[in-house]
Amino acid sequence: MEDAQIVVPVDRTVAAARPLAANLAVKPAAGPTAVLMQVRNLNVWYETGQALHDVSYDLKRGEILSFIGPSGCGKTTALKCLNRMLDAVPSIRIEGLIRMEGKDIYSPDIDPPEYRQRFGWVAQMPNPFAETIYENVAWGARIHGLMRDQAELDAHVETCLRRADLWDEVKDILHATDGTALSGGQQQRLCIARALGTNPKVLLMDEPTGSVDPIAARQIEDLMMALRGTLTILVITHSMMGARRIADRVAVFHLGRLVEVGETEQVFSAPVSIEARNFVNGLVG
Repeated sequence: MEDAQIVVPVDRTVAAARPLAANLAVKPAAGPTAVLMQVRNLNVWYETGQALHDVSYDLKRGEILSFIGPSGCGKTTALKCLNRMLDAVPSIRIEGLIRMEGKDIYSPDIDPPEYRQRFGWVAQMPNPFAETIYENVAWGARIHGLMRDQAELDAHVETCLRRADLWDEVKDILHATDGTALSGGQQQRLCIARALGTNPKVLLMDEPTGSVDPIAARQIEDLMMALRGTLTILVITHSMMGARRIADRVAVFHLGRLVEVGETEQVFSAPVSIEARNFVNGLVG
């Protein structure tokens, strides 16, 4: 049976199925087990107009996929579609197909809050809670009931902070210092630790290095590379040097369209589309 087309207008109804058009810009996955998520013919309209046009790509397990392109070209909208963050936006309309592990994410039996637990989110501006470092990291596991007792929660907090390369810097002040008292770079790594707290399968990062200094940005990029393989990372960045250094593949957006997606070196060295060529060569931005 063909999967249902996603349509999310104000009343959140699901439209009838429609055939999926082929998209020649999407490279085939290495194998059926390599694909974690599939996006096909994704279109999004806000009240002000259409933001995405027929976007199609695969997200592979354990990879770092970087969304690049000029400001306002639809990257953040595309990112937020994956974990259904746009559901509550007034007057939004979404069409297309998004599957995770082969299942339509808008299937009637999908519970949105439970589904979102599979994703961690890191924003451009560090946004720790005005709580202790410990409580920032413990929050997700606690509200979802992931740990059986306090000892297990303590170990989980330590693991998340170690994965975020922050444990050694904060282990002695976990319960004494608010997350908001840390430096900007430390706050962003704390937010990454918090995002890891629900044991997500996918980490969504919207310009995570955009508001920190170059040294902190390099630490965050190194952290993403260390996490590669243990979970899937989809990151938006305006740093072409950073994207080229950390990403396995890049997806180039232009005016709401995904104009090219492929291996990082191929896209930067020999882009196929004129829009991608102009962007990576600094002719648009």
